[in-house]
Amino acid sequence: MKPELLAPAGSPEKLKVAFLYGADAVYVGGKRLSLRQYAENFDDEELEEGVTYAHKLGKKVYVAVNIFPKNDDFPEAENYLGFLNEISADAVLITDPGLIALAKRVAPKLDIHLSTQANTLNKYAVRFWAEQGVKRVVLARELGIKEIAEIAGFNPGVELECFVHGAMCVSYSGRCLLSNYLSERNANRGECVQACRWRYNLTAFGREGEQLELTEDSRGAYILNSKDLNLLAELGALKDAGVSSFKIEGRMKTMYYLATVVNAYRRAMDGGEKEISEAELTKINHRAYTKAFFYGENAGTLNYDEGQQQGEYEFTALVSDCINGEALIEMRNRFGTGDELEVLSPGESFLKKLTVTELYDEEGAPVTDARLVQQRLRLKVPFKLAPGDILRKKC
Repeated sequence: MKPELLAPAGSPEKLKVAFLYGADAVYVGGKRLSLRQYAENFDDEELEEGVTYAHKLGKKVYVAVNIFPKNDDFPEAENYLGFLNEISADAVLITDPGLIALAKRVAPKLDIHLSTQANTLNKYAVRFWAEQGVKRVVLARELGIKEIAEIAGFNPGVELECFVHGAMCVSYSGRCLLSNYLSERNANRGECVQACRWRYNLTAFGREGEQLELTEDSRGAYILNSKDLNLLAELGALKDAGVSSFKIEGRMKTMYYLATVVNAYRRAMDGGEKEISEAELTKINHRAYTKAFFYGENAGTLNYDEGQQQGEYEFTALVSDCINGEALIEMRNRFGTGDELEVLSPGESFLKKLTVTELYDEEGAPVTDARLVQQRLRLKVPFKLAPGDILRKKC
C-alpha cells in the first residue's frame, strides 16, 4: 500500500494549499489544547469547514490535542473531543494516556494517533499503545531505519508515522524546558518560543566581576540550533520498512514553504525525478539538512554556523485565475518588468519560466514596479496558469 503524504496546516488557507499541492492528509491544531499555539490555527467553525472540505476531496484531517494536560484541562478536553467526534474529524493526535482514555469514552468515532511527544522508541511500547486503542504511532525522530523496520515487523496491525522533513528539536522528541526557563512560555503547553534557534553570546565573569566575552570559533554561536531533517532520498527505504505515513513538519511555516515541500515530496513519491525534488528543497529558507539518525547515531545534527539559510527563490505572486493569456495575481514580494519568474505548480506549468513584459493594475494602468504588498495585478503570460500556482523569482 502506498504511504500517505501528511502535511502541516497552520491555517485554513494552508490546508487548501497542502491539498492542492498533493497532501493526502493534513494535521491541524485548534485554538486550544494543542502545541504550536503561535500558529494561526483553527477555531471550531474553521475546523468543521476544513473537515468537510477535505472529505469532499477524499482526504483526511487529523487534529492535534497533544499538550501535556493538567487536571483542570479535562473538562474542556471532554467538550472539545466530543466536538471533533461530531464533525467527523478523521483522527486526533494525543500524547497523554489520560486523554487517550477520555477520547475512547467520549469520541468513539475518532481514530487515535499517538503523538511523537510520547517518545515511542521500541516495538514493545508500540504494542502497548495498540492495546490501549491507538491506531497509529508517530515514532520518535531518534530512531533509525533498522529500528523502524523491526518495530513494524513486530506490530503488523499498527500504522507507523515518521517525520521525513522539517525542523528538529535539540531536546528529546520535543520535550523541552528551555523556552519555559528563558521566557516563562511552556513548550509542553504549546507556547514554545524556539529559544534553541537564538544566537547566543557567551560571557565569563572574571575577577571582581569583570565581564570577559568568550571568543567564538569558526562554527559561530548557534550552540543549540538543530539542522533540518530531509529524508526525501530515503522514502523508498521507509516504505519498505513498513511506514504508513510520511510526515512533514511545519504548522508555523509559510504558504510558500508548504507548497514547495509538499510538491517536492508528492512528485518524488509519484515517480518524478528525485534530483528535481531535491533541488526544490533548496529554493526555500531552511537550515542545513541532515538525515539525523536514519543510519544510526549521529553527532552532526546541530547547525552551529547559522540560524537559517535563505532560499534560492522568493515568493513573488500568487495566481488566482488565468483568462485569455492574462494571469490574475496577488503580489507577495517586489518584482517588475524585465524580471524572469519561475512557476511553482502541482500541474503541468511546474518549472516553466516567463519574463514580465506586460503588467497592469486592476484599473488597467501599466505597472513597471510591483511594490505594493498584496496588490492585485494582471500579468501577460505565454502559457496557461492555474489558481493556486505560485510565481517566484531567483534571489
